[in-house]
This record gives sequence, structure tokens and C-alpha cells, in this order.
Amino acid sequence: QVQLVESGGGLVHAGGSLRLSCAASGSIISINTMGWYCQAPGKQRELVAVITSEGITNVADSVKGRFTISTDNAKKTVYLEMNSLKPEDTAVYYCYANIRRIGTFRHNPYWGQGTQVTVSS
Repeated sequence: QVQLVESGGGLVHAGGSLRLSCAASGSIISINTMGWYCQAPGKQRELVAVITSEGITNVADSVKGRFTISTDNAKKTVYLEMNSLKPEDTAVYYCYANIRRIGTFRHNPYWGQGTQVTVSS
């Protein structure tokens, strides 16, 4: 079993900040990528930011300069520091991790349950 548990979402005014956290637990051998996707009402889920175990990041253009992704590999936790939030950032944010479980030979994608971020104007 693998679990991704997210925290840190909520309601904030435009220009405010939030910090999302996601901790992976369970029968994990390794994690090669962790990150965040978001899904606004009526839209497809899209990449926000991901980071590899080597620290290589891929960040959506829409959040560059405002959002920062980081990890604590020892804690199997990924963070998303969200600053200068805009109403268009409103969405459900899903944690993502590419995990190799004990007894397997490949990494597979896992998702958290999602956390709501709402930015009021």
C-alpha cells in the first residue's frame, strides 16, 4: 500500500500565500519524481510543478516566479510554496509521485486525494 497525504490548502485573498505539503508513506523502495498538478472546474488536470530525486524541476510557465517546489527526500515529502496567488490559481491541487513499491521493479504513478485552493479577488 502507498498513500499520499496532502495538507495546506485553503482560502486566501489575491496576493496571499499558501504552502502545500504531501507526504508519501507505505511500502516504498524509491521515489524518482514528486510534484503537483491542479484541476479547475471544467478543465483538465494540468502540471503545476514536479521535481526529480536529483532536484531537477519542471514548473508551469503560469506559476514561474510565484511558486516554488521542493522536497525532503528523507521524509518522502514534497512542498509547494505558493506566493502572489491569483484568482486563476483556484483549483484542486493533487500531489503526484512516481513510486517503486517493495516487490516490484518499476516506478508507477500515484495520486493524492486533492486539496482545494481558493483565491478570492
